[in-house]
Amino acid sequence: MIALLQRVGQARVEVADQVVGRIGHGLLMLVCAEPTDSEATAEKLVAKVLKLRVFSDDAGKMNRSVQEVGGGLLIVSQFTLAADTSGGNRPSFSGAAPAELGRRLYEHTLAVARSLHPVVANGEFGADMQVHLVNDGPVTIPMRIA
Repeated sequence: MIALLQRVGQARVEVADQVVGRIGHGLLMLVCAEPTDSEATAEKLVAKVLKLRVFSDDAGKMNRSVQEVGGGLLIVSQFTLAADTSGGNRPSFSGAAPAELGRRLYEHTLAVARSLHPVVANGEFGADMQVHLVNDGPVTIPMRIA
């Protein structure tokens, strides 16, 4: 799975002008399933994200996880993370999982995150979403879990 994490002061997702997910301080997690991914891949991704030390400690060093700071996690599906731009000016998205697999793994990612962390919000799979965020830092971390 591919993920792009952004440390945020706040973030929300809107679909058709309605807020469907919102967090305060925490992580915005954009995720994309790839064809060879499984539920185990999603579980490894969530475990890694929850332990990733990207929040500052008292000395100002990135030494605390989203769990340690009590931050929220906003998980949004984004198949365009699998974009391949090597073949010209129009990206190819053939590296993304088919929609059925992508939806299943996105929903599994949400379920696992909710079982391990108290504040989890989400976008809407396959919807035209508007994502609003205040990037904190900015801190943006790309990840790939196989």
